[in-house]
Amino acid sequence: MSSWPLAVVTLAALAMPPLSFAQSAPNPDDPSVIMPDDLPPGATPDMPMPEIPSPPGDQGPMVRPAPDQDPEAPPEAFGGPLTGDEQAAEEAPAADTPSEEAQAPEGESEAERIDRLFAELKRTADQREAQRIAGRIERSWRNSGSATVDLLMRRAAQAIGHKQGAVALDVLDQALVLDPDFTEAWNRRATAHFGLGDLGKSLADIEQVLAREPRHWGAMMGLALILERTGREAQALTAYQEVLNVYPALKSAQDAVGRLSEKLTGPEI
Repeated sequence: MSSWPLAVVTLAALAMPPLSFAQSAPNPDDPSVIMPDDLPPGATPDMPMPEIPSPPGDQGPMVRPAPDQDPEAPPEAFGGPLTGDEQAAEEAPAADTPSEEAQAPEGESEAERIDRLFAELKRTADQREAQRIAGRIERSWRNSGSATVDLLMRRAAQAIGHKQGAVALDVLDQALVLDPDFTEAWNRRATAHFGLGDLGKSLADIEQVLAREPRHWGAMMGLALILERTGREAQALTAYQEVLNVYPALKSAQDAVGRLSEKLTGPEI
């Protein structure tokens, strides 16, 4: 696992003081606050939050940031769902490809499984195969182990997809009260802040993501995008290169490295 100093360096470079994430204890009498419970597996609590209709083809938590003025924002910034042929490729392994269960060593832990998948991702040049491996890693990231947190994450994903950033932030704050170490909640909150144009808070949440999982290519892509938009193109290039060190077949990162390398050093002769 490579080290990741860029998030800390970026906050200093942008002259943004570190933000405090201390939160007061939730009030059990407040109906808007979701408290931990002893739900049986698969059960979901009743929650007083606004109903958000799911759009056709809703893919769940790993959503794109809200679109804005930048038409070249890569869909992998902060993590994004696969769609169309890519989704089918991710969900349906090739007939001549052994199942993941068949490939897994006996007694392999979840941490060992993730490390193995990242090693496979780094070796894979084929984009379809890389998408399948990345999808398995993302599914593991989305699993909080809590029915309540998982439900909050789904509601936050719907809110972000409908550009209801304030609603998403409220829900994600509750998820982080329940599980402050859930990496994907920090990543989703970075997405929500990004969609609202609050790049400083988005960077602070990206720092939290990368402190917990330095290989999170979605957060790394979000960091690179913010650096590029704020005129720090050399730092953005380094961030995109770090993405390729983890996920070499990610085309949007490949394209960004080529674009910024040409811009910063001039076209090759």
